[in-house]
Amino acid sequence: MVGLLKNIGFGRISEAENAEMALRTFKTTKFIGAPIEFIITDHTMPFMDGLHLIRSIRHDPEWYRLPILMYSSTANKEHILAAAAAGVDDFIVKPFTESSLLRKLEKMLAKQHLVTIDFPSSLPQLATKPPAVHVE
Repeated sequence: MVGLLKNIGFGRISEAENAEMALRTFKTTKFIGAPIEFIITDHTMPFMDGLHLIRSIRHDPEWYRLPILMYSSTANKEHILAAAAAGVDDFIVKPFTESSLLRKLEKMLAKQHLVTIDFPSSLPQLATKPPAVHVE
């Protein structure tokens, strides 16, 4: 995921091995003044799954508005509905291409007014240069 994000133009990416580490990363980035602008998380992770992570984020007054893209290796309808109920902004099924990831991110970030889309360029023209957070 990190490689895909770099290939489509995102340079500042924080990565966490699991959801518990991601929650610690959120606190650390706030403390050091490097805010997280959006989250990409896997549905299935050790210790705490992506749904628990999303619920934790949506219940936190600091983080509840962060755009969240969830991915999964299964196109299971129940996973997608559960993710939507937990508060995910969009969902993508693996495997996916750089262009499909870029389209999802452009759509999600445009809703948050974090990205302006300047076609025909395939790279996001960021209003601010948000770091991506990837959780596996």
